[in-house]
Amino acid sequence: MVEASVPESKVVAQRLSAYYGGFQALREVNLTVPAQSITALIGPSGCGKSTLLRCFNRMNDTIRGFRLEGEILVDGQDLYRSGLELTTLRKRVGMVFQRPNPFPLAVFENVAYGPRIHGLSRPSELAGRVEQSLRDTGLWDELKDRLSTPALSLSAEQQQRLCISRLLAVEPEVLLMDEPCSALDPQATFRIEELMRQLKSRFTIMIVTHNMQQASRVSDQTGFMLLGELVEFGPTAQMFLNPSDTRTQDYVMGRFG
Repeated sequence: MVEASVPESKVVAQRLSAYYGGFQALREVNLTVPAQSITALIGPSGCGKSTLLRCFNRMNDTIRGFRLEGEILVDGQDLYRSGLELTTLRKRVGMVFQRPNPFPLAVFENVAYGPRIHGLSRPSELAGRVEQSLRDTGLWDELKDRLSTPALSLSAEQQQRLCISRLLAVEPEVLLMDEPCSALDPQATFRIEELMRQLKSRFTIMIVTHNMQQASRVSDQTGFMLLGELVEFGPTAQMFLNPSDTRTQDYVMGRFG
């Protein structure tokens, strides 16, 4: 009998606490995220889930008064070690935001921007990278004859997929998504969720969502956060059907939040 393989850990947070000045936003969070999976973070507004997500590519570093205690590892490497270049980190760990934020440039230039920054300059290689990234998000057939179109003229869903293409073009390893469907209608949300399912075979995905139905549909494991604490973390089916903590049960049943 062949034993099922255990997914390799990609991202690990250990005893993670975060502060904005005197306010403690995260409290001793311990989290292990398997590679090539989708992890959802749920919880009421202000519970710390977006703060936690932004720790994984150090987006909080620019906030005055922010400080972190504990450790975050990606493939066993400390993300807060001395000398780590943030451009290198954000190439490995990229982020998609709540609202689409394409650059005020053409479609092609949006996707080509990152590879150019990281030294890819040969036109044929750049064109190939742009095409593949647009294919990965299902945009190539829609936009291949409109690559010079301003990105801001696209629909909201196309803009969000373009932002994901822009991220994929730099060949990251981890994708962070902070409420990526909150500005989209149900049909567009469905397409983004389908895209996430397809991408998880190649990437480790972490998503923050207020939509518990979305978390139950797309994620492999879910973490419930409350007042800066990671209350419970486990397989998504277990979290929604048989949580071990009464606070998790109350939240997923809609008793608060």
